[in-house]
Amino acid sequence: MVMDMGRDEQRDEGQDAVELVYRPTRADIRAGVVVRERRRRLHLVRWGFVLVFLALAVQAAVSERMSVLSVVTAVFCAVVIWSTPHLQAHHALRTVSWQGEYRTAVAGAGITAETAHTTLLQRWSVFRGYRETRDRVVLLSRDPNILLVEVLPKRGLRSPQDADRLRALLDEHLPRVWTGVVSPASSRSPHRCRRSPRCGRR
Repeated sequence: MVMDMGRDEQRDEGQDAVELVYRPTRADIRAGVVVRERRRRLHLVRWGFVLVFLALAVQAAVSERMSVLSVVTAVFCAVVIWSTPHLQAHHALRTVSWQGEYRTAVAGAGITAETAHTTLLQRWSVFRGYRETRDRVVLLSRDPNILLVEVLPKRGLRSPQDADRLRALLDEHLPRVWTGVVSPASSRSPHRCRRSPRCGRR
């Protein structure tokens, strides 16, 4: 009897799950990197260094003892620092793209990602919250440095209605950790997060 009830609960949870099927892209990973960077205010540090090196380039260019090498070096450093999210996304894509298609299920137990080579279950307690953008949902891990970023591309959903179901599941278990630009549909869905006391934490 108890075993049958457990199977029924698992079956119901599987039916309520929201499924996404997709192949990760560089844009997906870059979106996750940018959300993480802004959450930790690292974009301010990055732009600060960019401005410093650009100022050094201008100073070297107008100096009486102008050095072409100094100008080029300063500009090169500014460009590399500015493009850090792109470089990180390119490297991460090379790490995961060989696994091919991802089939991800978002359910009451957490997020299960499956490929031809691996299956990974991440429970809700792993994450501190999520941010929704126009094309993606980005989940951020609970550790201080946010070492884990999970990106769910909306193009992987089966139907537009699944976007509302996905949003409802996320709001039920996680807070929204960012108040930037979201899709019009998400702005109409208030944050509830009713089941878990950890939703009050940021």
